[in-house]
Amino acid sequence: MTEKVVIIGSGPAGWAAAIYTSRADLKPLVIEGAVTEDNRLKGTLPLGQLALTTEVENYPGFPVANLEGYLDNAIDKSRRQYMAPHEGHGVSGPELMELMRQQASNFGATIQTDDVVEIDLSSRPFRLKTLGGKEVESHSVIVATGARANYLGLESEERFKNAGVSACAVCDGALPRFRNKPLVVVGGGDSAMEEATFLTKFASTVYIVHRRDEFRASKIMAERALANEKIDVKWNTVVDEVLGTDDAGVTGVRVRSTKDDSQTEELDASGYFAAIGHTPNTDFLGGQVELNDKGYIVWTTPARTYTSVEGVFAAGDVADDYYRQAITAAGTGCMAALDAERWLAAKGIE
Repeated sequence: MTEKVVIIGSGPAGWAAAIYTSRADLKPLVIEGAVTEDNRLKGTLPLGQLALTTEVENYPGFPVANLEGYLDNAIDKSRRQYMAPHEGHGVSGPELMELMRQQASNFGATIQTDDVVEIDLSSRPFRLKTLGGKEVESHSVIVATGARANYLGLESEERFKNAGVSACAVCDGALPRFRNKPLVVVGGGDSAMEEATFLTKFASTVYIVHRRDEFRASKIMAERALANEKIDVKWNTVVDEVLGTDDAGVTGVRVRSTKDDSQTEELDASGYFAAIGHTPNTDFLGGQVELNDKGYIVWTTPARTYTSVEGVFAAGDVADDYYRQAITAAGTGCMAALDAERWLAAKGIE
């Protein structure tokens, strides 16, 4: 059987696309990703980056402090039993993703827990191969595989993820653990300047740790950061280790001079933000879709999710190197679904 639409990815973009295409009776197949150790290490497990976060306070519609009863009723019990108890205001990342997944399932989306490892876009219908050995044909494809945050690769980074280690200041900076506390940002590009400047709204001090004696950021962004009295730059410095305890999470960062390996310093901090870029998850495309110089999929038509291959659409962070927010990803997932529906209708595939 040839699918009408296959959605690759299971973050906000993928589930939004699945909900819209399901309601359009396109009977989408969602290939959500495989549960493997390799995916765990890369941060590409099913449900996307939000499944790796705790509180999500900036996604509209979740103002209440206790969602326990709602979650118990809304999410399939077989999956609900593995979720941590709800804490705090808003909604947690895993909760939000499970709710989106359940909503897509409720409307009839078929979900396959597998990875797409190869895709052939040279002929129609498109052909996909999965890690589990399955072959799928589809008239259209929505790529919503997201982008994974880059980290330094320290064991201590992994240990304290969601306990003070983050790669998104806009997502996490306003959380109570970071307010009026010193924070550390690692990086020297525009992203690091933006993250550090944003965090000064909440932190007592923001240390920028940069391995060189000048920033790679644009002049205006660098000057803005340097002029901020809350920002303290640690030049010619690298991170040795993120410090903390299981109970308190991050309590500090040990840094080391790039000019003298024996010279180290411990910075008191309740948070550590990696701002060294993201890597879009596009390897499986094999260069068949146009990418920009950062490796993100290019939208070939303004305000449309069209890619360089007719019938292939892109949504979420895999095509967005600027906003990278759950709500913008979900919005483009809706757009991709509508674009796919209209394209299929124009081709007489209903």
